[in-house]
Amino acid sequence: MIVCKFGGSSLADAGQIKKVKAILDSDERRTIAVVSAPGKRDSSDEKITDMLYECNALAGQNKSCRPVFDRIAERYLEIASALKLDAARLSAALDDVRQNIDAGRGLDYAASRGEYLSAQIVAAYLGWEFVDAADYIVINSDGTVNPLSYERLSARFAEGGHYVLPGFYGSNERGAVKIFSRGGSDISGAIAACAANAELYENWTDVSGIYAADPRIVKDAHVIDKITYIQVRELSDVGASVFHEEAIAPVIGKNIPINIRNTNRSGDPGTMISASTAVTGPVGVSAKGGYSKLKLRKLMMFKRPGMRHALLTMLHLYGVRPSFSLFGIDSIVWFFESRQASDSVLDAMVSRLKKDFQLDDVFYERGHAVLGIVGGAMDESTAFVDACQALRSSGVRINFVNYGSSNSTTLIGVRDEDARKAVELVYRALF
Repeated sequence: MIVCKFGGSSLADAGQIKKVKAILDSDERRTIAVVSAPGKRDSSDEKITDMLYECNALAGQNKSCRPVFDRIAERYLEIASALKLDAARLSAALDDVRQNIDAGRGLDYAASRGEYLSAQIVAAYLGWEFVDAADYIVINSDGTVNPLSYERLSARFAEGGHYVLPGFYGSNERGAVKIFSRGGSDISGAIAACAANAELYENWTDVSGIYAADPRIVKDAHVIDKITYIQVRELSDVGASVFHEEAIAPVIGKNIPINIRNTNRSGDPGTMISASTAVTGPVGVSAKGGYSKLKLRKLMMFKRPGMRHALLTMLHLYGVRPSFSLFGIDSIVWFFESRQASDSVLDAMVSRLKKDFQLDDVFYERGHAVLGIVGGAMDESTAFVDACQALRSSGVRINFVNYGSSNSTTLIGVRDEDARKAVELVYRALF
């Protein structure tokens, strides 16, 4: 059995949905389809999910969402008409959704309706059974998947039919609709693959796999043939955005491989993600900007028991949660997402840190980015040497190098303004 997840670009209009049907019909093992909401048809178009967020915002202001929702309804009805589906039934479903949004069902309900309506259309077009994710997938308060989800879906899939499941949402412990983070349909697909004990999880999108570098930066970047679960997570952590990193968790325990494929080029093999590969050395490079640096120094800092924990607790009180850490004999450097705190909040935090912990020095600095080189046996590779030489020779300042703490990733700190240039330089040096 193969579980297929189709992203928004794969469902943007009737023509794309016809491609989805051709893909599913081409292999009888493809019996479960997980679908996203329709994405953009072109660069000037709007995503259905974005419009649904706007609808919820209007409802929160005690205004009718009809002006925006009418555009959503028009889009769905246009797709249904082109696919020769029952418009009256879809219109009734659209009216029900609009009324519920206006009645204040909340953000999670509104945002999830894009996938809900998309799945209704795809199921009707394929002649497959619609399975509402809210009846089967339980999302805990912390956003993790409740194990009950797998039991429920497994029992449903064991009936042996062909199913269409909307992605991105489930329900909370009380039965109310709850969504994953944006891009969460990847997680839904992985949950379905695990529940079905699938031999393969295919993730269909608008690119032919995971690129070794962002093709918007490196136009001739190649597609990675094979990559591991861990490498995908670490590449995502430094900015790569083809696949939701949390979608690894449901499949890794059963060692279900994931194949990233292109709906518009279905013959391309794409990228295969699995537990291990024979590839050593770098496989991809990416960078993520928008970080700030916090540096703290105190003589004999680590002689005080619990110092690091106490400092982190203070940071958390100000909404700062570091993503990367560096340690010296008497110092700590933390990098955190700049959007977590304003200058005024950070000024107050720095003042309190210095006073409460009697620090010798503490300051923050904006404008940082983190570049990651991901691959196999990176803790034994000298790729970082070539990368650093390429950066230095082109005048890119290196703020730090983290080598050896992970066997799959080497991190290099650069200035935010140099991040795109750094990705291209490192790609050219390594590949």
